[in-house]
Amino acid sequence: MDKAPNIIGREKEIAEFETYVKSGKPEFIAVYGRRRVGKTFLINQLFNGQMAFSMTGVLEGNFDEQIEAFMDAMDLYSFETKERPATWMRAFTLLRKALQPKVETGDKCIVFLDEIPSLDTHGAGFAKALGHFWNSWASLHNNMKLIVCGSATTWMMKNIIDSHGGLHDRITHEMKLLPFTLKETEQYLINNGFHWSRLSIVQSYMMFGGVAYYLSLLNSNLSLTQNIDNLYFDVNGTLRREYKRLYKTLFRLPEPYTTIVELLARHKKGLTRTELMQKLGKNSGGNLSEQLDNLVECGLIRKYKVREKHVVKNKGSIYQLVDMFSLFHIHFADKSGSDSHYWANHLGTSEINTWLGLAYERVCLLHVQKIKESLHIDTIATEQYSWRSKESTPAAQIDLIIDRADDVVNVCEIKYSTDEYSLSAEESKKMAYRLETFRRETGTKQSLYSTLITAVPLTENAYSYDIPVKLSMNALFG
Repeated sequence: MDKAPNIIGREKEIAEFETYVKSGKPEFIAVYGRRRVGKTFLINQLFNGQMAFSMTGVLEGNFDEQIEAFMDAMDLYSFETKERPATWMRAFTLLRKALQPKVETGDKCIVFLDEIPSLDTHGAGFAKALGHFWNSWASLHNNMKLIVCGSATTWMMKNIIDSHGGLHDRITHEMKLLPFTLKETEQYLINNGFHWSRLSIVQSYMMFGGVAYYLSLLNSNLSLTQNIDNLYFDVNGTLRREYKRLYKTLFRLPEPYTTIVELLARHKKGLTRTELMQKLGKNSGGNLSEQLDNLVECGLIRKYKVREKHVVKNKGSIYQLVDMFSLFHIHFADKSGSDSHYWANHLGTSEINTWLGLAYERVCLLHVQKIKESLHIDTIATEQYSWRSKESTPAAQIDLIIDRADDVVNVCEIKYSTDEYSLSAEESKKMAYRLETFRRETGTKQSLYSTLITAVPLTENAYSYDIPVKLSMNALFG
């Protein structure tokens, strides 16, 4: 399978698809990921002209509209039928009859059902009918390759991947498509005629988080600042209402999820499950646990371990918002529409500078693998976690600790600046204090390497020599 020239990155996914298509056995592949990440684009580009059948569910459509979309797809693939199915069970029967001649040729038979959560309208029985289609016919043919795709991650997990019904253990492969990395974002922008500096690319990542659709909206003839104002702060900005659409697409009842996300956005260091329960006023954490798991699975928040003494624990883990667009929207939502040039008019202010510092921390946390590669420790077993002091006042906290199997710990500090960054005597003292507090409270005997990750290279001065490991944003690109 040759990679389409306009596909950026996705080497791993492309290689996996190639293996599945050539496997010589029936394959049922479930692809999921957040809205606008490029799932449909990837599949359509890879299998352009090779599909035996493809259809897309109608977002927020009713049952009649979904069946109409099915009939249109049947017509598009020249499958003649005068019958309009009254149920999904019957629709899949018609599809089976239409595909039978294709299957009998022995050639690969690729069937792509996109946005399938939309097809499962109330009482329609879509998931059951899909299960019957696979179990009774499709799974009996070695050249059958069924690909299903959806943005509603919780629906995909519950009804397809972790189904306890007819599709239980029937999925042969699952594929979670993630946003672009910084390196892939850079490749995308270069391929589309952008001549931005790496600093501008990092800043764009702070707002758009490597989501392919958001990047496609950028205008190469404008600066990043102009693009942000046009897309978000202008009264007709394309992304002004994206936040609600995102969560409505991912979750059928989005309000509990946006409540959690907005609470986490107000606590930059994150919150434990117990802290979330207290702030949400919940007496029971049953639903909360499920909601947090769903948000983690969607890639909107992260759950990271904490260290106490010699033990790295899951219990008491901290949840933190890492979806860049959500972080941006929640912070600046009340500014959109009030000043169509808000970003240009407020560059350099403490509000934007503070937010940029927070966002840069998140970008670094999303690129820990690249940080490890730059440290030449990517072949060493490591564990990443956060740490909060339980003894110091105010409580010292370290956002990223890379604990290595070679008996070394990288204690990482993240600093953002658009100009050359100089380490002051005060900040140097604070970093030394946090490191020593960590050493004392954990009782570690490992070697501790103070590691500073800045946006621009650190300026050498009397205090910079106290930092044994120094990285800039270039490390995040790999």
